[in-house]
This record gives sequence, C-alpha cells and structure tokens, in this order.
Amino acid sequence: MLKNFPPIKTEAWRKLEEHYKNVQPQHLRDLFAQDPQRFEKLTFRLNDTLYDLSKNRITQETVHLLTQLAEEMDVPGAIESLFGGEKINATENRAVLHTALRNFTDEQLQVDGENALQEVRQVQEQMRSFCNRLHSGEWTGYTGKRIQNVVNIGIGGSDLGPKMIVEALKKYQKPGIEVYFISNVDGTDAAEVLRRLDPETTLFIIASKTFTTKETITNAETARGWFLNKAVDREHIKKHFVALSTNIEAVTKFGIAEENAFRFWDWVGGRFSLWSAIGLSVACALGYDKFEELLRGAESMDKHFRQAPIQENIPVLMALLSIWYTNFFGCQTHAILPYDQYLRLLPEYLQQLLMESNGKSTDRNGNRVDYQTQPVVWGAAGTNSQHSFFQLIHQGTILIPCDFIAPAQSHNPIGNHHPLLLSNYFAQTEALLKGKNAEEVRQELEQKGMASEELEQLLPHKLFEGNKPTTSIMMKKLTPFELGSLVAMYEHKTFVQGVIWNIFSFDQWGVELGKQLAGTIEGELLQGKSSEHDSSTKGLMAYYTENQ
Repeated sequence: MLKNFPPIKTEAWRKLEEHYKNVQPQHLRDLFAQDPQRFEKLTFRLNDTLYDLSKNRITQETVHLLTQLAEEMDVPGAIESLFGGEKINATENRAVLHTALRNFTDEQLQVDGENALQEVRQVQEQMRSFCNRLHSGEWTGYTGKRIQNVVNIGIGGSDLGPKMIVEALKKYQKPGIEVYFISNVDGTDAAEVLRRLDPETTLFIIASKTFTTKETITNAETARGWFLNKAVDREHIKKHFVALSTNIEAVTKFGIAEENAFRFWDWVGGRFSLWSAIGLSVACALGYDKFEELLRGAESMDKHFRQAPIQENIPVLMALLSIWYTNFFGCQTHAILPYDQYLRLLPEYLQQLLMESNGKSTDRNGNRVDYQTQPVVWGAAGTNSQHSFFQLIHQGTILIPCDFIAPAQSHNPIGNHHPLLLSNYFAQTEALLKGKNAEEVRQELEQKGMASEELEQLLPHKLFEGNKPTTSIMMKKLTPFELGSLVAMYEHKTFVQGVIWNIFSFDQWGVELGKQLAGTIEGELLQGKSSEHDSSTKGLMAYYTENQ
C-alpha cells in the first residue's frame, strides 16, 4: 500500500530546502556554460519521443535529491501497488487499473475475484465488432441508410479525453464518419450540434458509468426527443443509441438494447477512462486498429514507468520537476504549450487530469496539508499563444514552468509552415532560457543609431531576465502510438505527484457539493420558490425569475 506520511518530514525534503538556496540564484546560462554535456545528461528518449529536461533550473545534485525524495516516499512501491490492483483509491475503496485497459500481455490480474484482463478483452472485442459493422455499412439506421455521424454525449472524463484524441488524430480519421461531442448542459451545445445532423444517419453514444449523470442524461433525453420527432417509433432508438455504462437497467429503460451497452468498471476513473469503452467515439472516428495503436503506445509508457530506474524514469522525473517548482520555487501555475494545431485541446484535457486529481488540501491521514499541492494548469497552441500570454511568461513577475510539445514531422507539410512553426518552438525556449541583459540591449539599440538619452529610457523595458524553466517534448510524428505514450506519461506524472504529496489522486469529492446544491436549486427554480440561501444567491435567483 501507499506510504502515509507528509513529504516535508523526509530527509530529502530538508536537503532540498537547503539545496534550493544554492540553485535559486544560478542562471540557466551559467549552468549550460559550466557543463557542455548538460543536454545529453538531462535528455531522455522513449520510442520516437525525446524529453529534454536540460532547460530546467536543476543540477545533477537536484536530480539526486529529488530521486531520493521519491525513494523515501516509496514511489517504486506505489507503482507496484498501482499495477498490482491494490485498492489505492481508499476513499472509494477501489483499485486504480486504467493500465489494465492497455495491457496486451498474457498475465493474470485478479480484481474482486475476477480476471480483469479477460473482461477487458471481451469489451475490446465488442468494440472492434461494433466499429467493423459501422465502417462496413452493415450497421444502418432505421431507414436503412448508413450511419454518417456519431455524437458522443458525456461530460468530464467521458468527453474531454475522447474529444482531445479525436481532434489530435484527425489526420487518421476514417472517411464517411464525422464525430461530434455534446457535453455542456447549456442547451446551446446540443442545439448547435443537432442542427447539422439528420436523424436517419446519426448514432448517439451515451457515456455515463451510472447513467445518472445529470448533464449527460439531460442531453441524452434531448437527443432522444430530437430523434423521435422524426423517427416516431421508440423501437428505432435501438439502431441509433448505444451506451457506455454499468447500469444496464437504466440503459434499457432509456430504450437502448442491452447488447448495445458497453461495460466498464469501478476501477476505471473517469479522467483515466479514454482507454476503455469510453473511447468508443475514438474507435468510431479512427477505426478500431488505430484505437489499438493508441493503447499500445500507452502500454509502452506503462512498461517504462514500471521498469525504468527512478533516475531515468520519465514520468517520475516530470513529477519531481513539478514538485521542485511548486514546493521550493513557489510556482502556482504550469503552462502546456503544444506547437501542433491538432493538439490544441491537450491543455484542456490535462487541466482535468492534473487539477481534478491533485487539487487536494487533505492528506491520506485526513489532515490538512501544510504545503502546496497541484498548481493551476493552463495553456494554448503555439504560435497563437505567443501573441496572447507569452508576454507574461517572459517579463511578468511570476515564474511559470512550461512544457513545449511539438512533432518533428508535420501531417500537413505546406510550403515553409512547419519550419516556421518549429523555429518559433526552438526560439521561445531559448529566449526563455537566455533572456537579454542590459549590455545586449544597449548594443542592439546603439546599432540602430538610437540617441543616448532615448536609449537609457527604453533600455529597462527591453530587458529579459531569462532563466525561465521549460521542458521540451518532441516526437518524430504525431501518431496514435506516440500520442498514447504521451498521455500515459502525464497520467503517471499525476500519480507520482499524488504519492509524494501524500494525497489521494483518484477521487474528486470537491465537485460533489456544487452538484448537490444545484439539484436543490433546480427544483426551486422550476417551482418558482426559494428556500434558505445567502442574500447574494437569493438575489441572483430572483433576478433570473424576473427576467427569464
């Protein structure tokens, strides 16, 4: 089982606090000048992806102390508990086995008396058969027409992961099938998707483990009403709706045939579920074989995570860097910057993965933590982001570690677009590393012939401190395999952070209170009455009632 004590009590933490005092004043320029082999020492490769950690404010001693911290918090033991199916999600008494969804070995994995891997294989074969029928045209709508549009209705992990993957791998999309996503309970989301579609050629995937998620069921009922407005006969629902759920009774009551329900398990957390039947929309978009490539890419990272020594373990090192900046430099945000338009939804997906997992202030003993946990994750695609918030990263008053992600090869090699894109990718990390000092600014302005008085006034505004930490992740090409590996890396990074912070990463009780209150308030709005609320909430509800 997981260790259960605060990291600040470890010897490594104490040493890191002292070590930080030595590292903090040092500039990355100097660290590179001192060690010509710095890039080679701090760069790691897995498959066709390179992880360059050398532009981080660390030394070899930093890495040594951080890995000592991981050892003291028993990260290796935690990894085995994860893969072994122990119930490490203790507040919900569940195992955490999303890794089993991409395990292609012949090993046995017993969970609650059942072979989890065998069950996974059965659902995967069901998904494969479904996709083959869909893409071959064997599965048709109620009028005999081929299905041309698939709409995934879910929220959170049942939406963000699949939507990000479908967008990221659009170049691999099967012809003849368009995939859409509805998640927001705001009726605009459903209305804007449905108005583009024809009920005769549309298939809905209802993704909800319990089949009770308010937003999802509301959207599902809206989709069903839209469909029946033309199809009329409820029997036709069976040809146009499938479910990803464990609640078969609710599924069949909705009108979906039992054989069109795809199972998944309590040991699959929502934000870790895209590898399960929740990924059916991905398989519909790409074909099941490409979906399997995604799984195999994730499996390759799983094997590395489980087998590589800590000092060479990519997810562990990525997690330790986050600990270093969060708890010693006091950084409160982390930027994800993909230089690939296909990966534009990756920051949004990682927001949920990291912040819903590790946005906790209670440790595994039930005590309030007295150290910082998860920083805010945010970001956007380059080069667009360079023209919005990069000013803050370069010259703002807060330190923001950044992950820069790019493919060496483009799926769309038009003219010189990709060299221009990557020139920005390389230049930004170099600029953040080096900055520009007063001497360099003065020389630049003198060469432009600027008068001395004007130069001195302008000079402070053109200074760049540099010394801003970045991690560069570069893959040969954005493929299902490499994307699967990348996403799994961030999953394991999330887990390791939680282990070291001594928090439970796999529950999300923080979202429950708002849901409970929303249920009460919804009833009050529909009935036109209000119970006890604070004056602000009552005033807002009254304004809504007056103006609806």
